[in-house]
Amino acid sequence: MPGPGEAAFDAYLPADLVLGQADIGVIVADRLGNLLYVNDYAARLFRVSGDLARLAGGSMIALGLFAGEDLRMADDLARQVLRGRSWEGTFSSTRGDGSRVLIRASAVPLRHPAGDIDGMVILAREAGQRDGQGQQDRLALLERVGERLAGSLEIGTTLRHVADMLVPQFADHCFIDLFQGDQLVRRIQRNASDWVPPPGTWAQVGQQIHYPEGHFSQQAMARLDTITVTDLDSEQDKYPAPSPESMAASHAAGLTSVLAAPLYARGELLGVMSLALSRLTEREEHNYDSHDRDLIGAIASRVAIAIDNAILFETERQTALAFQKSLLPQAIPELDGLEVACRYVPAKPLESVGQGIQTQVGGDWYDIIPLAAGRVGIVIGDVEGRGARAAAIMGQLRAALRAFAQDEKPPADIMRKLDEWCRSLAPADESGTSLAGDPPTVSCLYLIYDAWSRELTFANAGHDAPLLISEGQARQLEFMHKGVLLGVRGKGIRGLPTYKEQTIIVPPAATLVFYTDGLTDRRTRADGSGHYSETEAVEMLQHAVRAAAASGDADAVATAAEYAVPGDIDDDMAILVVKSSAAELASTEQSFPAEPIMVSEARRLAAQTFGLWGMDTEQTELACLLVSEVVTNAVLHASVTPSPGRQLDFEMESMIMSAPVPADSAPARSARAASAVRAVPVPLGWDDTAPEDAPEPPPREFKLRLRRGSTAVWVEVFDPDLRLPRIRTAGETDEGGRGLYLVEQLATRWGSRPTPEGKAVWFEMPRSGSQALRSL
Repeated sequence: MPGPGEAAFDAYLPADLVLGQADIGVIVADRLGNLLYVNDYAARLFRVSGDLARLAGGSMIALGLFAGEDLRMADDLARQVLRGRSWEGTFSSTRGDGSRVLIRASAVPLRHPAGDIDGMVILAREAGQRDGQGQQDRLALLERVGERLAGSLEIGTTLRHVADMLVPQFADHCFIDLFQGDQLVRRIQRNASDWVPPPGTWAQVGQQIHYPEGHFSQQAMARLDTITVTDLDSEQDKYPAPSPESMAASHAAGLTSVLAAPLYARGELLGVMSLALSRLTEREEHNYDSHDRDLIGAIASRVAIAIDNAILFETERQTALAFQKSLLPQAIPELDGLEVACRYVPAKPLESVGQGIQTQVGGDWYDIIPLAAGRVGIVIGDVEGRGARAAAIMGQLRAALRAFAQDEKPPADIMRKLDEWCRSLAPADESGTSLAGDPPTVSCLYLIYDAWSRELTFANAGHDAPLLISEGQARQLEFMHKGVLLGVRGKGIRGLPTYKEQTIIVPPAATLVFYTDGLTDRRTRADGSGHYSETEAVEMLQHAVRAAAASGDADAVATAAEYAVPGDIDDDMAILVVKSSAAELASTEQSFPAEPIMVSEARRLAAQTFGLWGMDTEQTELACLLVSEVVTNAVLHASVTPSPGRQLDFEMESMIMSAPVPADSAPARSARAASAVRAVPVPLGWDDTAPEDAPEPPPREFKLRLRRGSTAVWVEVFDPDLRLPRIRTAGETDEGGRGLYLVEQLATRWGSRPTPEGKAVWFEMPRSGSQALRSL
C-alpha cells in the first residue's frame, strides 16, 4: 500500500503531456496571483491567442478569470486557498474577445515538497456543460444566476443582465418579449458576434410582435411550459414563422435549435423568453436537449421573478417620483426681465442598502413666486434626510413659504417665520401621534428680485451660495450673513444669530445658478478612486456654467450645471438658473402733494405714459380709471393721518363724547367735552402751545410709479399711511367703499404691501384687450 502523498506508481510522464490534453482548464498562480502555467484548454476557454508563454508572470485577473463585479470572489479564493483550504464557486469572466461567460471552478493549494504553500491551482470549465453537470453544479449555477439578476431593480438593467448572462453562454440569440397591457412588445434582443438581422425581418426592440398559432413561443405561453425544438431544420414545418422575412433571417443566421420558456410569476404571465443556437459561433453542440430544457426552464423562473420585481419597483419608483415632482412647480410663469430654467434630478437607487425607492425621493425644492408689481420671489432649499417624509415636509414648507411670501414680508422676516414653523414640527407615527425626536432641519435661500431696479434682496438659512456669472467670470456670491439652518434652534442650541438681509445690484445679462448639495457632494470619481471634494466639484461647476453662459440661454446653463460633475449622485438635486435682462425695462414715477387736485394730474401722467407705451385705448381708459380710484384713496388717507403727539387727547375726547347724556342737551355735551379736554393734566415740561417760530410740518405726498412689462403694465401708489386697504361691502346709500371693488373686478391682480415709509397699493393690467380675455 502506498503511504499518504505517495503515488501508486511512477508514470514518468511529462506534466504538460497530461495537462495539455486535459478537457478542463488548468491555471497555476503563485501566492501573489501571478500566472505560472495555463494549459491549452484554459487558453481556448478564455479565448487567449498567441504564445501562452507570454502570460507567465502576468496577473490572473488580466487573463479575464474574474469580471469586474466578481473581483471580491478572487480575494475570497486566494484567502481560502493560501490558508490550506480548497475553494469552489461559480463566477463571471470576461474572455479575450470581450464576451462574458460563467465559469465553474475549484481551487486547491500548490504545496512545496517541504509542505509550504507556494501558490494555487485552479481547475475551470464553462458552467452549464453537459458533461459532468451534476445536481450540485446545477444548483450552484442557478444560485449564481439569481445573484446576477438581483444586481438591479430597474427593468432595463435587469433585462440587460439577463441577455449578458445567456449570450453566448447558453445561446447565440436571446429574445425577451413582455406584455404591455394586451400587447406583446419586444423588450430586448441580443445576438452573438454582434450579428444584426436585416431590416424588416425580426422584430426590433420596442416593436409589437404577433406570434402565429403553433409558433414555439406562442405554445410556451399557452402551455406555461418550456418548449424545445431540438433540430429546427427537420421540425420547421411544425412551427410556423411570424413572416417569410423572419424565416429568411433565421436561415441567414443558421438557426439550428430553439428553446422558448414562459415568464410566469405571482400567477401572472409576463411574457416569453426565447433562446436559439446558430452557426454564428463555434460550439461543440448546436442543439438543445432535455438537460438544457430543464436548466433553461429553471433559469426562466428566476428571470421571471427578477422581471416582476423590477416591474413592481418601476411602478413604485414612478409613483414616488410623481409624488416628488407634484410638490414642485409644474410650470414656470412668464416673468419680465428674468429668464428662468430649472432641473430636478432624483438620486440613483442605493441597492447596497436595500432602499432603492427610499433614497431617490428627497426634500430638495425650488420655487418662483410672482409678487407685487412685477417683483419675483426666488426660493431654493433642501430638507435634511431622504424618503417620503422629507418630500412631505418639503411640500408643506413650500406651501408655507408661498403663503408667507404673499404677505410681502421682507426675506429675513420670512426666514424667521419658517424657522418657527420648522420648530413646531415633530416626528409622528402612522396614527399621527407625536414621537420624541428633533424637528426637521432645512437649508433655504429666499430672494426678492426687482427687474426694474435690478435690486436683489435675500436672506439665507445655511444654504450654499449660488454662482454669479457676469462678464465672462463665474464666482460664488458672497454672503455677509450665511445664517443657520431652519429648525436648528429646536435642538436646544441657544444664542444663534437671527436672520439678516442683504441687497445687491444684479448686473445686466448676469446669470445666477442656484443648486442643492446633491450636485457637488459625494460624487464618485471617474476612475473609481473615492469622491471629488466639494472644492473640486464647485470648480468643475464654475467652468461648465461659465462656458454655457457665454453662448447660451438659461436652459443651456441649467443643462451644463446638471452634467458638470461626473459620476452618479446618491442624493437628489435641484438646480435653478435665473438670467437678468440685458436691456433696461421701461418705468416712470413721480411724486405729488396729497391734495385732491393732484388726482387729475396723476391720471394725466398715466394716460400719457400708457399712450407712449402703445397700450390699447380701451385698456388705457380702464387703467386710468383704476389709477384715479387708487390715487384718491392715497390722497384721503395721506391727508387725514392722525398726529401721534395728540393721540391721548383724542382718546379722552372720544371717551367723554360717548358718555350718556340726554338727547336734547347737545350744547351741554359740547361744553362738557371742551372743559374736559382742557382739564387733561399736562406733564411736567410739556408745552402744549406751539412756538411761533416752529417749522411747518412737511406736506404729505404720494408717489405714482408705472412699469411696463412684455404683456402688462403695473401701477403702484405709495403713501405714508400705515393702514392697508381692504375690500368692504358698500351699502346702497354709501357714497364710498366701491373703489377697491372696481380694482378687484377690472385688474388682473392687485394687492398692497407695507413699506418703510408707509404702504404701497398696486395693480396689474394687460396692455391689450386680447390679453385681458386670455387672463380671465
